[in-house]
Amino acid sequence: MIYEVRTYTLKPGSVPEFEKNFAAALPHREKYSKLGAFWHTEIGPLNQVIHVWPYESVEERNSIRAEAGKDPNWPPPNDPEMYVNMNSEIFIPAPFMRPMGGDQALGALYEMRTYTYKTGSIGKVVDIWAEAVPAREEFSPLAAAMYTDVGGLNKWVHIWPYDDLEQRSKIRAEAVKTPSWPPPTREFLVNQENKIMVPASFSPMH
Repeated sequence: MIYEVRTYTLKPGSVPEFEKNFAAALPHREKYSKLGAFWHTEIGPLNQVIHVWPYESVEERNSIRAEAGKDPNWPPPNDPEMYVNMNSEIFIPAPFMRPMGGDQALGALYEMRTYTYKTGSIGKVVDIWAEAVPAREEFSPLAAAMYTDVGGLNKWVHIWPYDDLEQRSKIRAEAVKTPSWPPPTREFLVNQENKIMVPASFSPMH
């Protein structure tokens, strides 16, 4: 299983129109494969939309995208001037990650945290996280944990759903009081980023 995470930065004010057009075209795209998740940023880098597509393999991704590209209703009919930047990365899920997609009502807000680790350390990071996550999930569920295979390398992305920002602050404060959280990977860390995202009305994860 792989996940393609496509992040589009749009011109200010364009997100509502993009989501409207995406929602209208999505049933045509889902004839080929299902959407895993769709969010737009609320805090952090603004005017971004993030859509996640699960595939069994890179080969399946290439085949499905080729077929979907022949559909006259896909991609959505957006003005090219709407786009500032488009980025695509392919992730491999951690062994302990629950599958994305389906119909998962997990939270009104999602926090995406992206950590860049030293080259060659991702295997160790995954093992350390595997030990720490069960205790952390006693406070709130982990929506995704995965590392890059194609795109910006050595990245570890974990996504946490919350009801609101107040609940996020409360849960994070409680979690760090436990001996196992955060996972002890600081020696491998190079960079940390986060963004708060809101699921679209049509997002399978909401």
